[in-house]
Amino acid sequence: MNLRVGDLVEVRGEAEILATLDERGELESLPFMPEMARFCGRRMTVHKVAHKLCDTISRSGMRRMERAVHLTGARCDGGEHGGCQTACSLYWKEAWLKRVDPDEPQAPPRPGPELLPLLRANTRKDADHYSCQATELLRAAPACLPFRDLGQYVTDVRSGNAGVAAVARAFLVGLFNRFQELSKKVLPRRLWIRRGLRWGFVEGRAGRVTPTEELDLKPGELVRIRSKEEILDTLNDDLLNRGLGFEEEMARYCGRTARVRARVERCLDERTGRMLSMKSPCIVLDDLVCEGVYNASCPREFVPFWREIWLERLPPGGGDAL
Repeated sequence: MNLRVGDLVEVRGEAEILATLDERGELESLPFMPEMARFCGRRMTVHKVAHKLCDTISRSGMRRMERAVHLTGARCDGGEHGGCQTACSLYWKEAWLKRVDPDEPQAPPRPGPELLPLLRANTRKDADHYSCQATELLRAAPACLPFRDLGQYVTDVRSGNAGVAAVARAFLVGLFNRFQELSKKVLPRRLWIRRGLRWGFVEGRAGRVTPTEELDLKPGELVRIRSKEEILDTLNDDLLNRGLGFEEEMARYCGRTARVRARVERCLDERTGRMLSMKSPCIVLDDLVCEGVYNASCPREFVPFWREIWLERLPPGGGDAL
């Protein structure tokens, strides 16, 4: 379909989508999830072309995805996956969509076969384990996408995913990170740049035991993300605070203000599909996503989880959320 960012599409009806799925409710190993059925018949715009994704399961780097996009406003609400609160951006295969003319009147939805029984039957593995798009991404995107594959950067620009300057910056960051990895293998420590750290220069300082703080933040409250220096003091050598990671992409938001969207208590482990219940709830903030600036312009747009110790509450009227 050669879709680009901003194109108007219509999600096909249930009967049309059902005809594309196998007995597992998948197309090209990508599940059509129960949470997606509510979008059938709706017109939406392409938010990003999902021609690649970052592998957060085996950490193999970027992987190639074929014939898929992300749609504006289409995130998983976890309603059929045990209340998972990860809010992943849904993947849509082109076969599930059709291009439409904005001036063309929208046809009323046609009754069709019920999708949900098939989808629900393949969603739950057992009482505590689930299958979703995130858990199956290594099957849906089996081919690694090498950093040196220049075609991906051309596609980033042509699809509208990112501008030329942003793509060039992401490429240079990737080049620097590879130099850092190589230098740590072949150069003496005194010749390392910034101790061999990746771009963004995030380094834990807290030691083995990481501190905690409870603010009891509620949705709608205004917070400021603490400075990077303050947050580094809360991380161990693996950049974790009580098991939750802080990444270079998140450091870009340090010092900004934002509103609390929700407290996160449940999420799926992508590796196993097991539902995890957090001992200490995390926070998600309005309008803050991983933009892939330091990660090859990845269009996946994860919603970061924040520890309360990384935030500070602002009084009402104490600032505007960015």
